[in-house]
Amino acid sequence: MKLLLLFLILFNVASFAEENKYSFRAGYGLASENDLGEILLFDYGSHPRDLSVYAFDGGYLLKKNAFDWPMDIYVKGGLSYFNEDYNSDTFEATIYIKAYWNFDFWQNRIRLGVAEGLSYTGDILEAEELEAIEDGGEPTSKFLNYLDFSFDFDFGKLIKSKALEELYIGYAIKHRSGVFGLFDGVHGGSNYNTIYLEKNF
Repeated sequence: MKLLLLFLILFNVASFAEENKYSFRAGYGLASENDLGEILLFDYGSHPRDLSVYAFDGGYLLKKNAFDWPMDIYVKGGLSYFNEDYNSDTFEATIYIKAYWNFDFWQNRIRLGVAEGLSYTGDILEAEELEAIEDGGEPTSKFLNYLDFSFDFDFGKLIKSKALEELYIGYAIKHRSGVFGLFDGVHGGSNYNTIYLEKNF
């Protein structure tokens, strides 16, 4: 109910905006036991523990049609709440640059998104701690690299509703890792498969 109210507020704000310079995304996801490569090959996997995340991200449009390509570039920041199984629940702050490649067909817009940035958590995530233990006590860190891969479509255009245009429904991978030891010697990380609503306004 709170998410619905928030999006109704966003729609009202959007009606006064001349350009869609801002974005807001709300998502929910579950941890995966698979690594990023497997997930990108559609082997999503599931984690044996009940580990979930609520993620909220806001963004500002830096460049539309960058390099004369159908690509929009945003700077974004986010706050996430991880609902852990055994560890205490924890929060995450992210900051990142995200590029969306736009495809227009069938009177709709499809976007593929890729992001690179940084992530800091208040505690070590349980998924990362378990992976480190399985790998023989590998180091873990609160501060890691952040990647975000997404796919979405314009819900308003799909249902032919002008008022709901620029409301995207999609899927995203939230990925934290040490980039093969570049961050505090961390070789592992975590992946969460998420679904989300994102509104540009």
